[in-house]
Amino acid sequence: MPSARRAGSVYRRCECRDGDGKLLSAKCPRLKKKNHGSVGLRQELPPDAEGKRRTFRRTGYTEVNKAQGDLSRLQAILELAGDDEADQLRVGDLLADINRRRADIPQVDEVKRRLGVGVPLDGATTVGEWLDRWMAGKKTRATTNAGYSSHIKVHLRPRIGHYRLDRLNVGHVQAMFDAIADESDTIRAENAARREQEARAKWTRPGRPPTAERERLAAERAKLAQMKPYRKANGPATRHAIRRTLRTALNSAIAQQLITFNAAAHVELGPNARPKGLLWTAERVARWRLTGEKPSPVMVWTPEQLGHFLDTAESNSRLYPCYHVIAHHGLRRGEGVGADWDNAHLDGPGPARIDVLTEIVVDGWEPVETVPKTDSSMSSVMLDRGTVEVLRAHRVRQLAERDDRLSRGLPWTDTGKMFTRPDGTWLHPDEVSREFLRIVDLAGLPPINLRDLRHGAAGLVKAGGGDIHDAKVKLRHSTIVLTADTYMSLFEEYEDELTERAAAAVPRAARRDAGNGEAPAADVPQQGPGVPQPADTFVDVYTVGACTDTDGAEA
Repeated sequence: MPSARRAGSVYRRCECRDGDGKLLSAKCPRLKKKNHGSVGLRQELPPDAEGKRRTFRRTGYTEVNKAQGDLSRLQAILELAGDDEADQLRVGDLLADINRRRADIPQVDEVKRRLGVGVPLDGATTVGEWLDRWMAGKKTRATTNAGYSSHIKVHLRPRIGHYRLDRLNVGHVQAMFDAIADESDTIRAENAARREQEARAKWTRPGRPPTAERERLAAERAKLAQMKPYRKANGPATRHAIRRTLRTALNSAIAQQLITFNAAAHVELGPNARPKGLLWTAERVARWRLTGEKPSPVMVWTPEQLGHFLDTAESNSRLYPCYHVIAHHGLRRGEGVGADWDNAHLDGPGPARIDVLTEIVVDGWEPVETVPKTDSSMSSVMLDRGTVEVLRAHRVRQLAERDDRLSRGLPWTDTGKMFTRPDGTWLHPDEVSREFLRIVDLAGLPPINLRDLRHGAAGLVKAGGGDIHDAKVKLRHSTIVLTADTYMSLFEEYEDELTERAAAAVPRAARRDAGNGEAPAADVPQQGPGVPQPADTFVDVYTVGACTDTDGAEA
């Protein structure tokens, strides 16, 4: 359809009638007077989807120049569509709807912006529709997009997706987060009630329960079957992450000039303090064994506990070398699984290192290879001599596995990864996590997550005499603020322990036995996981995996 200027005109009409009661309209002889009658406009619109003609009419103007101004605006809006039939239909639908509702004629620039980004011209885009359009154009990594999609699907679309994008306000968003918090409180209460009911429905005494107890237990189990299953409650960190997703999406809408205000940026949420890393001291281990509660979401093993874990892994898991590298050098799970032999430099003139250039992450459930998330993460990790020997021995075993499979006619996939399945294919990141938990249970150690091994690497930096900046370099953080927020309390705990040991290292007469000059037995810490060891043991354990170069300097 050509972009020809469509017929339009401004006219004057009145309500005078002739002797028979018919409206004279434009035939009234008194219309020659400026103050008689009213002014109207008429503008032809593009046909509708079925090809029917449409006309925009509006009357009631008191002055011709006002009607002419609106007619010019209508014609300028029509010109925006050019020769594009789809745009012409959209503009025609917009103006036909305005004509029907007698709404204000929009500004030309506003229609132009909306026409250019493909959103409804009447401004009726909903939050849900915009979030879908925003996600369709995202170019971020798969795992980041998966997080955005989850927030949209579970929280944003069900709660605020029906609001018009240009009418979303702080109250709407605040009400959403209040509802999320209330729901989480309900879930926690229901989970606690289920745990209590499980205890009532379980027979804990030895032997078979008597008849009366069996009837009671059956009734309790029937009640348990009617209760909701365990569900995950959202904490402050999740709510802040949801707000970041919404704020980012609304900022994109502002950049495209669809809205001018970001409601998510002005919502008040509770504090979101980063979890602090704490040591599994003997006191905390004893408390955990009694109550089953972790003092903090981020718990870190002492060097002695880490050594016990690695000893157990070395004897019971083919993934021991992977855990060794993660524990001593702070690789993330995906970086460990994605490490390539081509990027491992174990024999060279310079210090041994691993160049962290790839990682394997999970998109939904599918493992995908990608580059590290930040530029600071793409860096070299210097290796100590002990780790180099572990990796050399691992490479020999891996090649032996390959040769054995090929000799038996079994497949082997040469992925080039340092840590693989027995057939050479990628390890799924979740396999590494599940195997880690199995070894922790086998070793009888207090619980930590696989990611906490990375946190423990920061503790080893302190145990080896480093400071918070050394930990930042070791963990390849982009800013020292991130390192300090997470590990400062951990460093302070190490500082307290080392202070006590430094003072105890000074020999004093009162501490010696009268006979042989040895420390009293009561002053000697007992052996075992979770119990801090004497200073010489502490240093020996750390030295095995210290991050040093060939001259013994800090890497």
